[in-house]
Amino acid sequence: MAAFGSFSLLIALALAAYNLVAGALALRMIATGREARISPERLADTARRAGIAGFVAVTAAAFALVWSVFANDFSITYILEHSNRALPAAYKFAALWSGQEGSLLLWAWLLAVFGFVLRLRHKADVKLYAYAGTILAAVQVFFLLILVINAPPFALLPAVYAAHPFGVGPAELLALQQTGIVPSDGNGLNPLLQYPEMVIHPPMLYLGYVGFSVPFAFALGALMMRYPGEKWIKTTRTWTLVTWLFLTCGIFLGMHWAYAVLGWGGYWGWDPVENASFMPWLTGTAFLHSVMMQERKGMMKSWNVWLIFSTFLLTILGTMLTRGGLVSSVHAFAQSSIGAWFLVFMGIVVAVCIFTYLLQRSHLKSERNLESLVSRESSFLFNNLVLLTACFVILWGTLFPVLSEYVEGSKVTVGAPFYNRVAVPIGLFLLFLTGVGPLLPWRATSLRAIRRNFILPVIALWVVVAACLALGVRPWNGGAFDTGSFYAVVAFALSAAVLTAILSEFVRGARVIRRQTRRNLLSSAVLLTRRNTRRYGGYIIHIGVVVATVGLAGAAFNRNIEKELGLHDKMSIGPYTLENESFTQDSNQNYDSEFAVLNVYQNGKKQFQITPEKRVYHASEQPQTMVAIHSVPEWDLYVVYEGTNPSTGQPIIKAFLNALVGWIWFGLVIMVFGTLIALAPSLTPTLAPARVQVAQTEPVAAFKGGD
Repeated sequence: MAAFGSFSLLIALALAAYNLVAGALALRMIATGREARISPERLADTARRAGIAGFVAVTAAAFALVWSVFANDFSITYILEHSNRALPAAYKFAALWSGQEGSLLLWAWLLAVFGFVLRLRHKADVKLYAYAGTILAAVQVFFLLILVINAPPFALLPAVYAAHPFGVGPAELLALQQTGIVPSDGNGLNPLLQYPEMVIHPPMLYLGYVGFSVPFAFALGALMMRYPGEKWIKTTRTWTLVTWLFLTCGIFLGMHWAYAVLGWGGYWGWDPVENASFMPWLTGTAFLHSVMMQERKGMMKSWNVWLIFSTFLLTILGTMLTRGGLVSSVHAFAQSSIGAWFLVFMGIVVAVCIFTYLLQRSHLKSERNLESLVSRESSFLFNNLVLLTACFVILWGTLFPVLSEYVEGSKVTVGAPFYNRVAVPIGLFLLFLTGVGPLLPWRATSLRAIRRNFILPVIALWVVVAACLALGVRPWNGGAFDTGSFYAVVAFALSAAVLTAILSEFVRGARVIRRQTRRNLLSSAVLLTRRNTRRYGGYIIHIGVVVATVGLAGAAFNRNIEKELGLHDKMSIGPYTLENESFTQDSNQNYDSEFAVLNVYQNGKKQFQITPEKRVYHASEQPQTMVAIHSVPEWDLYVVYEGTNPSTGQPIIKAFLNALVGWIWFGLVIMVFGTLIALAPSLTPTLAPARVQVAQTEPVAAFKGGD
């Protein structure tokens, strides 16, 4: 399979190169009107077909690697390093992206999948899709070059390659294992990756990373051909929103993995690779908001083009940080020379983007100017500025160790306190804008409208502040100012205000529908959402953001305790008392484990039992913590088995009471639901008369026209 996989990658590279060269020549011939022996349309079609064939070739290579993992072909270096015989089947699939070479192959395959779908839909707009397909081919050439030259996933062990340069069959593999040339078993998958979520998280994150290549290709192609901005945005809206959803799910799944596997009691540590996934999410979110300005008002055209260019570049930067060894991270691969490839590629992309923009910038002139600072347009603008400020802060903190080493010769690491000190206030201001935007009409607003729309959210804000103070949540503690509690109160209060603002929008619109259709309020709200799925799906996404923010704010009230627990010893945290009923050991083919059986009491009554565990995997001899978590809406009881005290032989237990963590994961569920609603088609065409009546009703002026 090694020879088959390597040959498939070579074929894929040749097809991608032909797609790039032939596609570029065809588009050049069309642009200049130059005649040739072969028509440019036919040449462009052969390029498109080469792209489709390239998908088949990359799929064959990915299949070959997965097949080799399941066949335990340890003559292939990558499989020797990332798999073993006892590895469960689900994690054998995960071996595809557990190492550098396999993860790059996954990237190339996903890019081929996106390109395949794009090329099948080329009749929607032949010329624009031809530009986008050619640009995607250029990106594909870059990744396939790395796979063929710098990071081949099918590289054989040196001793095997010397005698069998084209790989070995099953019989030869068995003979080589018997002679000891090929090890009989592999080193195994990294224990940190042997968790169910890691079968889902990396592909989801990669779908987000790779998916942004498509709107980038459309944006660059549209700029090259001076295509109307609103049309390419409408063409790529679904691509962008789906990609954003994948990236959002990937980030949250990564947070949950860090929470459930690493055993440190947290879910976000401002790790460089975590930051690398968050930065394109910020710019992608800004793009999704600002394109509405271009669609409705013809504004921010240059801004939107550079937002999507920046988002794509940040996905490449994130990939480089993970694979180039530039930063230290639990998520990153080992030190590698591959970073130079990415730097060169990013330099080429930046040069092409700047050159194209300067050449075509007259095409991107805004059709209107901002009329008022108190309007929905201004809220979108401020929203974008805040998101980009957050992105710049995170980018600066992430790259600061690299820059400091280059300038001063020593790495100066930027830790979580820096990010929290800067990013938390920015996030709270962004939350404020999330609530303000829906309450402001387009163009301009009156003082009377501001009072009418803002009175309920302001009341909700102060009610929550009063409730927090009444419950003993105060920013000061014994005369000292508690920043964490202060930010938590602000977050709770703003969340209440934003939620009230969004729900009031639903209620106002639903009341109009109810008067027209005689439905109940809930049914009217559903119909309202179906009439403008994009706008109200976006509001539901904002509700999910609010819910997740409440969960994040709960971190200010976390507490923990660590204690050595002998048999039947007890420890207390919050409302719970933990009793050590027993501690024992177990073993299977994949790992040895130690765990404690803890009875959990509340108000003197036994409520449940938990079993935190520590494993040591046979293949790698690396330890792994398996956290025991019991979740309720108010908090998580999070218990870690930290091993035994060498002098007493008794287990050491660390328990956390993490407030409101479950709200974070529930917020993701709401965001996914809202995104699916926003992707669904609206019922507007069949209910146009009712919408006209609604638009003319003064109390729901914000409902007019939708987003």
